Amino acid sequence: MRKKRANNHVTAEINIVPYIDLMLVLLVIFMVTAPLLQQGVSVDLPQASAEALPPQDLEPIIVSVDKMGNYYLNIADNPTHTIDNNALTLRIAAELKRNPHRKVLVKGDQVVNYGKVVSAMVLVQRAGANGVGLITQDYGDSDNVAQK
Repeated sequence: MRKKRANNHVTAEINIVPYIDLMLVLLVIFMVTAPLLQQGVSVDLPQASAEALPPQDLEPIIVSVDKMGNYYLNIADNPTHTIDNNALTLRIAAELKRNPHRKVLVKGDQVVNYGKVVSAMVLVQRAGANGVGLITQDYGDSDNVAQK
């Protein structure tokens, strides 16, 4: 009869189960913390509140802000001179008293400080406007003015 030979061969293996457990735990940690991370640049935004404008058919009041930050008011006439904050608020309040459903739109120059446009919007809201809209220009057409 044949004798069975004992298998004295030693194999060196690495137990990978703990590594798989560790990778799964790290995966869960990354999945939980990823939505909490904020992407982008930190910006100090001006503080103001705004409301949505209801659709209207009346001629709007337009407040323009030039590249130097000066305000112009266009109600029914062509704006040719600057207007200060108090006069702007008083004239808009007077127009809105006559017709409270009138739209007020703000048109800012492309290079003007963002805070000046927001300040104009806040002045319009202080005058009693229900909502303030922005006038923008489409990219493709320089003559086309979109009200958004």
